[in-house]
Amino acid sequence: MKHLGKISIVFALVLSLASCADKNSPNYQYMPNMYEPVGYEAYQGFNDGETVRIGIFKGVSSALIPPANTVARGYLPYKFENTPEGKDLARLEPSPLDSLDMEANLATGKELYDIYCAICHGPKGKGQGTLVKREKILGVPSYDDVARNITVGSTYHTMYYGLNSMGSYAAQFANEEEMWQVAEYVMKLKEDLTK
Repeated sequence: MKHLGKISIVFALVLSLASCADKNSPNYQYMPNMYEPVGYEAYQGFNDGETVRIGIFKGVSSALIPPANTVARGYLPYKFENTPEGKDLARLEPSPLDSLDMEANLATGKELYDIYCAICHGPKGKGQGTLVKREKILGVPSYDDVARNITVGSTYHTMYYGLNSMGSYAAQFANEEEMWQVAEYVMKLKEDLTK
C-alpha cells in the first residue's frame, strides 16, 4: 500500500509536468536562435535618442535623411522658386527642346495636353473644357487673354508648381521633356487663338 501511494504521487507529478509541455514546440532546444529568431528593427537606435519625423514615419533614424545639397539620381531640381519673382524669371526661360524635331514634340505635347489639360482648359485652349462647361470648376481663362501674357517658360513654371486653384502637374509627367512638350503645345494653341 505504501508503494502504491508513492507510485501514484510520482505518476500524478509526471502527468502534471507533461500537461505543461507545448506539443507545437520542442521541449529542449539545442540552438534556440534557430527556433526563435530575434526581430531587429533597421536603423533603430542610431539617432541619439531624438525622435525624427519623416512623412508618416515617426522615430526613424536620421540615416534615412539624404545628406545636405545632394540630388537624387536622374532628377534635376527646377532652378526657379515658387514665388512671383521666380515666375517672372521663368517667363524669360526658353524651351530646351530641339527645334529640328518640333513636329514630333508638338505631336507628343498634344497627346499629353489632351490627357491632362484639355479637361479644364479645353481642346483649343479657350478655357472651356468639360469640367468648366459642367461648372465643376470656374475661372479658367483662355490662352489668348492679353492679361495672362503667357510664355513657354511661364507655362512650364505653372505646370511645375501650379497656380491659383490649379495644382502642380509635375508628378503626372514622366520627365521634364514631356512638360516642355506640353508647354510648347500650349504656345501653339495660343498662337492659333490669336490668328
